[in-house]
Amino acid sequence: MKALVVYESLFGNTAAISETIAASLRARGMEAVARPVTEIPPTTTGDLDLLIVGGPTHAHGMSRSSTRKAGATDAKNTYAEPTVEPGLRAWLDDVPAGDGRGAAAFDTRIHKAAWMTGSAAKGIAARLERDGFRLVAEPESFFVTTANTLEDGESEHAATWAARLQELFGGTTTDAR
Repeated sequence: MKALVVYESLFGNTAAISETIAASLRARGMEAVARPVTEIPPTTTGDLDLLIVGGPTHAHGMSRSSTRKAGATDAKNTYAEPTVEPGLRAWLDDVPAGDGRGAAAFDTRIHKAAWMTGSAAKGIAARLERDGFRLVAEPESFFVTTANTLEDGESEHAATWAARLQELFGGTTTDAR
């Protein structure tokens, strides 16, 4: 089974979570990679079994060009490859129909109630469903500090969530085919 984790990342947190998710899926026998939206044309997602999409929450939802630019140029940002263009919104506009294939959505956001911070994952999930993907799990959030670093335990949370996704999606994939 093939899985792709596509992400947008400004401070490196979403990239780190994406890599952990892909590694956890590989450890469970799936063929899985994590790539930024800038490296994966949306049209190449047609042969995947599971598409996982994640991004940071900005201004209560998925980032926009202005919020990505602000994050990328933030003096505190030490991430070498912040996503500027294209963002997830534009990338998702061009994803081919899901035709019932599996999908999941996640975000990184400040650890406060979602009604206060918003959630990019909810918007990503809605777009995936609209495009004909079948969500295998509810949207998930991974938390960052106000200093834009992952909270303690979030890498483990990502690995556990990936294991749960794999279980919900289709059981073990290490069996001989």
